Amino acid sequence: MNLVNEIQRLKKEKNAVILAHFYQTPEIQEVADYVGDSLGLSQQAAQTDAAIIVFAGVHFMAETAKILSPYKKVILPDLNAGCSLADSCPPEAFKKLKEKHPNHTVVTYVNCSAEIKAMTDIVCTSSNALKIIESIPKDQAIIFAPDKNLGKYISKQTGREMLLWDGSCVVHEAFSLDKLIALYKQHPDATIIAHPESEEHILKTAAYIGSTAGMIQYVKSHPKEKFIVATEVGILHKMQLEVPDAILIPAPIEEDNTCACSECAFMKVNTLQKLYDCLLAESPQIEVPANIRKKALVPIERMLALS
Repeated sequence: MNLVNEIQRLKKEKNAVILAHFYQTPEIQEVADYVGDSLGLSQQAAQTDAAIIVFAGVHFMAETAKILSPYKKVILPDLNAGCSLADSCPPEAFKKLKEKHPNHTVVTYVNCSAEIKAMTDIVCTSSNALKIIESIPKDQAIIFAPDKNLGKYISKQTGREMLLWDGSCVVHEAFSLDKLIALYKQHPDATIIAHPESEEHILKTAAYIGSTAGMIQYVKSHPKEKFIVATEVGILHKMQLEVPDAILIPAPIEEDNTCACSECAFMKVNTLQKLYDCLLAESPQIEVPANIRKKALVPIERMLALS
């Protein structure tokens, strides 16, 4: 059986759309109707008129699609596609922090659960976090969660002091500064670009810091150069398609693995076979309780209005 052909057939029969994150495997990206970052995927989920949304990403992304499209069927190829960053912010613990600081505006990075979004004033992504924070009056205190690295970066960019939740992404905290410096010495003509979820010492080495979509756009503006890319290695597939003449090198991590690059195990649990299986069975479905969905929708819509 040709899985790609069967997926395309089922997609037409069932009026389905496939959304895939940049960190998905190349074969999944190639069958997707839209490949993007968290903001782009949220916008596509809001705009699609398909009856079924197949979300090739992780759980919180599929939840966002369900929040925006409650009457559509949203399915995820593997329910085990979670997120270390989202998991680092348990709702009960976050609720206690919020109760201790009732006068703070709550800004949460989209990489969090629906329950956390429901306790939020406005959601942001790495693409628009700077704009979101700057839209809040300067005398207004802010809680920023769950990514402390993104929070620190935005705080430095804006000069705003924020109360940061102590969460992080294991993928972006895996990069080795010593190995990165050694790699740069081997390629002194390379430009280092990094995602703001990375730790501060990695960001200090970067000539450009931005979201996955921003990183791709930056490389497109320098199409024949060499780059060391500090984010999940899955982005290199789309990036190389956009800039076939560029030399792209994944930033190295502390621990050795097969490619010495940073991979998200959660993103990679999705496979082409699972994508076919979930579309065939229209399962597993993502459900968000109505009370949570309605509360979570408000901060997401605020973000989309500013974006």
